[in-house]
Amino acid sequence: MTAAGTDVDGAAGERGRLINVAYRLLGSLTEAEDAVQEAYARWYALPPSRRREVRAPGAWLTTVTGRICLDLLGSARARRERYVGAWLPEPLPEHPDLADLAHQVVLDESVAMAFLVVLESMTPAERVAFVLHDVFRYPFTEIAAVLDRTPAACKQLASSARRRAGAAPTPAAATTRAAAMAEAQADTVRRVREAWQSKDIAGLVAVLDPAAVMTADGGGLVGAALRPVEGGARIADYMLAIADRAPGLELLERPVNGAPGLVARRAGVVLTVASFDVSDDGRVTRIWAVRNPEKLRPWVREG
Repeated sequence: MTAAGTDVDGAAGERGRLINVAYRLLGSLTEAEDAVQEAYARWYALPPSRRREVRAPGAWLTTVTGRICLDLLGSARARRERYVGAWLPEPLPEHPDLADLAHQVVLDESVAMAFLVVLESMTPAERVAFVLHDVFRYPFTEIAAVLDRTPAACKQLASSARRRAGAAPTPAAATTRAAAMAEAQADTVRRVREAWQSKDIAGLVAVLDPAAVMTADGGGLVGAALRPVEGGARIADYMLAIADRAPGLELLERPVNGAPGLVARRAGVVLTVASFDVSDDGRVTRIWAVRNPEKLRPWVREG
């Protein structure tokens, strides 16, 4: 990806796009920022004469960012084996005033929590090939430069990643579904909030699918279920137990990664950000609750 032009100054304008790529590859806004910063550090470490030879600085930066993310994904697997409890991607707020970095990420179907969780099932190379090709539409000839493999091998990796994704909707399909389901999902999330706030266990059970699964991420820094809670009735009991232990908890309906979600805060401090997957009949099938305070920094000014 060191193709054409001498637009050296144009490199600075690539930051937002690189953050978008890196967040989808890593599922972490903090790590995405670090990866992009490292890519820029390598760019500006090049002698001026070498930078002038790079005819497409944005392409060069994408290649380097992709390679850095690939390395991080490899080391992340080992780190996540030592992680306390479940690891979930960092949730993103919608309002640009909440965090300068977060507002650079385009909130579309490819950052839906369900989609990011599916990406976690892929190998690092599969994830890079799949995200760059299926989400950002890079040709396999350019992806080959990132993965240091042939275009044919990269095509195979993307195909394997799609099989791992299984029944999960592709970003394009998710766009259509999201548009049709947005209002229904917002209504479902509202019913969850109302039942939770009023401690209406029957109301919670009614809005939760009997086979629903809730996954919480506390990172060992705050209290959270270490294993997924399975079953609508068990989830309802768990949610009400949390409410009993946290008097004064305030629940706010807020977009999370571009979809209706809930933010729980107490005394102005955000404690939990919850994402939901909702079935066609309006019941919650999955809940992802991020409680690790290190992953909630973009929400610090939530109001």
